[in-house]
Amino acid sequence: MSSSISQRLAALQQAGQQHSIKGIKRGIERETLRVNQDGSLAQTPHPVALGSALTHPWITTDFSESLLEFITPASADLELTLAQLTDIHRFTLKKLQLERLWPASMPCYITDQHQIPLAQYGTSNVGKMKTLYRQGLKNRYGSMMQAISGVHFNFSLPQSFWQAYQPLVGDNGSLQDFVSEQYLALIRNYKRYAWLIVYLFGASPAMCQSFLEGRQSRYSFQKLGKGTLYLPYATSLRMSDLGYTNSAQSSLNITYNSLPEYIAGLHAAVTQPSSEYQNIGVKVDGEFQQLNSNVLQIENEFYSTIRPKRTTESGERPTCALSKRGVEYIEVRALDVNPFSSIGITAEQMRFLDIFLVYCLLEQSPDLSAREQQVTEQNLKKVVTDGRRHNLELIQDGQPRLMQDWAEQLFADMMPIAKWLDEVYQSDRYQAAMRQYYLSLLDPAQTPSGKILNHLLSSRQDNGHYMRELAETYRAQLLAESYQVYTEEDFVSAAITSLTKQQQIEAADTLSFEQYLAEYFAEVPACTQA
Repeated sequence: MSSSISQRLAALQQAGQQHSIKGIKRGIERETLRVNQDGSLAQTPHPVALGSALTHPWITTDFSESLLEFITPASADLELTLAQLTDIHRFTLKKLQLERLWPASMPCYITDQHQIPLAQYGTSNVGKMKTLYRQGLKNRYGSMMQAISGVHFNFSLPQSFWQAYQPLVGDNGSLQDFVSEQYLALIRNYKRYAWLIVYLFGASPAMCQSFLEGRQSRYSFQKLGKGTLYLPYATSLRMSDLGYTNSAQSSLNITYNSLPEYIAGLHAAVTQPSSEYQNIGVKVDGEFQQLNSNVLQIENEFYSTIRPKRTTESGERPTCALSKRGVEYIEVRALDVNPFSSIGITAEQMRFLDIFLVYCLLEQSPDLSAREQQVTEQNLKKVVTDGRRHNLELIQDGQPRLMQDWAEQLFADMMPIAKWLDEVYQSDRYQAAMRQYYLSLLDPAQTPSGKILNHLLSSRQDNGHYMRELAETYRAQLLAESYQVYTEEDFVSAAITSLTKQQQIEAADTLSFEQYLAEYFAEVPACTQA
């Protein structure tokens, strides 16, 4: 076991604070495309029966009208979170009638990227800004990449843990500053070891060839069936540079060694002009094309595998919220949709993430230089495209190391944390999750990406056909079962309330859209200089 982890676990034990970690909060954001019965992208608007995508607390849209996003409230009850997410899926499917929910990260068959309709949020300034941001993404990167789906895992440790942990590590500063520092330390280690999550959870080794229509790729894809492309050892094509590519972002100096440093790097990106995006123009022939021509239009355009987060107030910039009130939770973004779950994620995955993230917190986490950060990204890319290749080597401390050996060491170091969480939560489920994923480590065929590719190859079946079968199975399964937490009335009420809120926001606008944008973007310098 890592000496750092053993010492910190022992210190919590001696101080009688081993139960202070009970109360971990989690929230899930799951994205999924609406598709027709034949597996093609649905062209219908966001259903009114689901409420307003602008203001609904649980059901919204991401890039496209066709790309739903389901959001669970933060909760300390893991099973409750899964039940809430299941209920959201169930209600949505009831209202979609003949449409289905796509069960994979890489999109369905899409003839042309112009078929992908931008998400619409009404006539308010905030609604128009959200759509314009997406117009900017379309002009910068194309729409096809934005049709990729993922799962985001929001994670926070309870106040009781931070109050117990701070004196044990000898910190005498403010509690919130300590919490922010520790979450940044967790993030640095996550960057170092994120390749393990992509190996274990990656579930997109194949995709429809329509995704590459008219585009070049440096990968040597193999073909299967009528229209499937795959890489034999890939784990997550979603996480490859086929996804969110941005050459300008690769040169950004956004680091995680302190909160001020992170905010300064992000602030520079949202204020630094880009010659490439200036060529697009901001307003052309009287029509807006993007929010601005900076490297990032807004903070959300920064594509990172993990983010420090703070709940924002209405109209508040994310960097301003972090600057004023510190880090509240982290958002893990390197998760493929799990096609073997009707809701895109399982309890076992969530428990493994609990273990992994606590490990990243308790392990020593020295500063991560820009060069070291590049190495972490190179390791991640290797596992994305070749993670199931025998004897794959990664770089650790400047030296090559077999991925398998490194992963086995991480599992050994994480097992005491699994035992600790089982003691706290009076279960054996954390250790069971470790054993389950250890089997995937020993046999790459047991990973989701291995299972998917083996099925496709053995059945000579197209990826799209397989995903359509799963979509039908999950639709029938979810519609056959009853609500677990919410009721039909809860969802109907939430939809009506959200539509009313949208109308109120639209009626309350007093500024022109240009004035609204000017005031919004004026907040960044003001808050970061405070």
